[in-house]
Amino acid sequence: MTNQPPVDPRLLMRRQSSAAFGTSLDGAPYASLVLIAFDADGSPLLLLSDLAQHTRNLHADPRVSLLFDGTGEYSDRLTGPRLTVLGVAGRCEDPAALERYVAAHPSAAMYAGFKDFNLYRVSIARGHFVAGFGKIAWIEAERLLAPA
Repeated sequence: MTNQPPVDPRLLMRRQSSAAFGTSLDGAPYASLVLIAFDADGSPLLLLSDLAQHTRNLHADPRVSLLFDGTGEYSDRLTGPRLTVLGVAGRCEDPAALERYVAAHPSAAMYAGFKDFNLYRVSIARGHFVAGFGKIAWIEAERLLAPA
C-alpha cells in the first residue's frame, strides 16, 4: 500500500496486542514476543512468568524496550510505521491493571492467578518513532501516554 495517512505514535502503540520485548541477558540484547495491554494512562502492561528468560533478565536489569510494529498492511514494510519504547519494567500489584490485561487477553485469565505469573508495568522514558523513510523522531513519554 502507498499513500498511508499519518500515524499517531500513541495510537500505533495502543492498537497492538503484542510487541517484541527487549531485555538484557548479561549485557547482550535479548528479544522475545510478549502479549501487551495498556494501563489507564497508556503505560504498557505485561503478564510474565518468573520462569521465562526475559523475566529473569529484567530482574537483573529492569531497563526494557518494546517494539510496536504497524507495518503489516504495507507492501514494503520498511516504509510503514513502528515505534520502539524505552523504559523500566516493575511489578504492578494494581488489581484494576490486571483486569485491564485480562480484558485485552481473555486467555490470560487461565494463568493470571498462578504464583509464578506477575503483572509488570513499563514506565516509559521515551520512544523512537519511524513513520517511513526519513520520517524519524525521538518522542518524549508525555506524548505516548494518555492526556491528563
